[in-house]
Amino acid sequence: MSVSQSVVLRPTGPVQPLDRRVWGLTAVGVGGFVLAGAYQLSGGRIGLPCILHATTGLNCPLCGSTRMAAAMLRGDFGGAWHFNPVVFVLGPLGAVAIGYQVLAWALESLRLVRLPRLHLSRRTVDRLTNAIVALFIVYGVARNLF
Repeated sequence: MSVSQSVVLRPTGPVQPLDRRVWGLTAVGVGGFVLAGAYQLSGGRIGLPCILHATTGLNCPLCGSTRMAAAMLRGDFGGAWHFNPVVFVLGPLGAVAIGYQVLAWALESLRLVRLPRLHLSRRTVDRLTNAIVALFIVYGVARNLF
């Protein structure tokens, strides 16, 4: 893990592009909150049904995420925790990390300021991904046992 550069006002030169995974995670996050907003505004009539839950009755690790995000939009953090505690914790952490990367890129693209950006090695990304997948698997099994 490394942080590149220091703060530079009115930067010049080429702007380092964002990794495509950052853009993908940004799209998923924004899409999730748009869906949560539609769910909230429709009184729960608009949402994405979970295929695993619909076919087996089991809850997947992401079940309740739309309701959790809708509860967060209402300011009901207790309800949000109830619907999906793992996503309740990881979602905002990921949103802050990814939001900062997008903000730093945007400010630099506008030539306003260059902020330090976090760069993770391929090994660190792989380890982080494996840890999150393992957490979701354990959570998915545990939430159906208890």
